[in-house]
Amino acid sequence: MAELSDLPGEAITGEIIDEQEELLHRSLLIFASAFMTFAITLWLAIYWMMGTNFSSNVPLAYQAISVTSLVYYHQTRNFALFRFIQLCLFLFAPFIMQWSMGSSVTSSGAMLWALLAPVGAVVAIGWRESVPWFIAYIVLTVLSGCFDYFLAGGQYSGIPLKTIGVFFALNFAAMSSIIYFLLRYFVLETENMRGKLNRQHKQLLEEQEKSEKLLCNVLPARIAQRLKSKPGLIADGYADVTVMFADLVNFTQLTEQMSPEQMVGLLNTVFSWLDSFSEQYGLEKIKTIGDAYMVAGGLIRDDQNYVSNIADMALEIRDFVASHPDLVKHKLAIHIGIATGPVVAGVIGTKRIIYDLWGDTVNIASRLTDEAAGGHIRVDKATYNRLRKHYQFDLPSITHLKGKGDVATYCLTGKIHGTVQT
Repeated sequence: MAELSDLPGEAITGEIIDEQEELLHRSLLIFASAFMTFAITLWLAIYWMMGTNFSSNVPLAYQAISVTSLVYYHQTRNFALFRFIQLCLFLFAPFIMQWSMGSSVTSSGAMLWALLAPVGAVVAIGWRESVPWFIAYIVLTVLSGCFDYFLAGGQYSGIPLKTIGVFFALNFAAMSSIIYFLLRYFVLETENMRGKLNRQHKQLLEEQEKSEKLLCNVLPARIAQRLKSKPGLIADGYADVTVMFADLVNFTQLTEQMSPEQMVGLLNTVFSWLDSFSEQYGLEKIKTIGDAYMVAGGLIRDDQNYVSNIADMALEIRDFVASHPDLVKHKLAIHIGIATGPVVAGVIGTKRIIYDLWGDTVNIASRLTDEAAGGHIRVDKATYNRLRKHYQFDLPSITHLKGKGDVATYCLTGKIHGTVQT
């Protein structure tokens, strides 16, 4: 019965969130890597255009390692290794570049680019995992400051002061732009992901609602709820339940003269009305068996008038069949059997499960239906004793029921108007 429990909405939503977050982390890191590679190329080009010559080994090595790791990732899909290599490049390459040029002044603050490592770790891994990268960035920054203080000789390594000033501005502008666009992309993708999740969650709820409606059409609502909240065997004993069978007379012979569509359509008309009657009187439809309809009262604990409700429904069914034009045209009638007593109720099966009733009361109601003539409602003595003060009956007759022998049964004909039920 475990398959009938609630759709695992939270688990499915959690899997979707994890998948979407992983895709977002990957796209952000690839975006940052591509941006960084492009920025370094532009940075070198501007330096050379301004006539400044220095070793390009570090930036070229950076680009070679970055592109190689990206190609390796696309081949192996090893994102963890790709992420580690890229964050290391973000962190160490700017400091190495700065030290190769002399100091933070002569390099125009190249170490600022290393800030992309902790920022990239935040958006590509998570804030907890970004802490070591941020600490490493601070340590390297402090270390670089110590080098500048103790080792710098006040020279600019042949780089004009105006070039240094321009690149200070460029480095700050470029790094700020990268961080801004990275965070902007992160926020936009997060909003898009939230929108997708909301739509998926809505679809999930709609599917869950459809499943619940389907389940409640197969099983009584309270039984469906029990199965969802606590899957397992459901078996209940009831000391007093009224069971009714309503069976169409001569319907089997009529089907030989009708097309399948006509037959099913006619039967659907009858049973749809019976469904509405059972809902109107607060009774529990149990099942249909061919052209027979089974309903019970007393399965809901707070229902005290279930016997009279069954009787009222039986009378309404009789009158409905006797007056409906389609049924009259085909000369259809209905015979009904009602019995009151103990039953066992439960759910059986794992596929196409059903909620059913068992016991002598069910058997008696079924046999009374067989014994009743068309248009008649036959009840057992227990039901008669409950209804006799408020309903009209013909004189009792002795009916032989298989397995029970000769028993007194009564034909319900109508309701005594003006009486008050207690």
